[in-house]
Amino acid sequence: MASVRQEYIKAAKALPPRLLSFFHRFPPPALRQGTSSASSTPALPQTLTIAENTSSSDPNAPTENLVSDGPPSSTSGSEYKNPFLPHKHPITGRWHNPVFSLRRQAELVKLAKQHGVEELLPYTTKGTEERTRRREEHGLRVKGTGVGQRVKGKEWERTLKGRLEKRRQAMLQMPGMIQQWKERGHGRGWKKWPK
Repeated sequence: MASVRQEYIKAAKALPPRLLSFFHRFPPPALRQGTSSASSTPALPQTLTIAENTSSSDPNAPTENLVSDGPPSSTSGSEYKNPFLPHKHPITGRWHNPVFSLRRQAELVKLAKQHGVEELLPYTTKGTEERTRRREEHGLRVKGTGVGQRVKGKEWERTLKGRLEKRRQAMLQMPGMIQQWKERGHGRGWKKWPK
């Protein structure tokens, strides 16, 4: 336990100030609890934990909906809230935005990845593992790259094949048209002007 903590402290000295301030404000659960049982892959968060007040002493008490990013725990101020996810206030029931926007989350993940401490960050959709999981699950999801799909394209791209075929047919019929032009007296009685 102490050796793991010493390794983290040694690695923290080489971190840029932005990551240091992030870990100072939101220490990883492994370091905050003082245990070395933190896995290198953070588990997906629980989004909603419902705790109902079923006390017989107060039958009119309202129920509370609590949102946490881990296993259910006490509702005291020591409960760890993921700064990358929105959370519901336990008393007012209003949703609070994440502390960090998606852009800043991505920047922090890139910075942590460069310094080898990405596994210490809390769960985020911008994390490398989550992105690879989504890529495997959904694929590229670019329209027109699937089997039997076509990209819409511009109008000139969609009609190009038909126009080239029309030109080819006109060129094949051109000798007959020239002959007809000469027979009719160079334009007299000509109804079909070429385009």
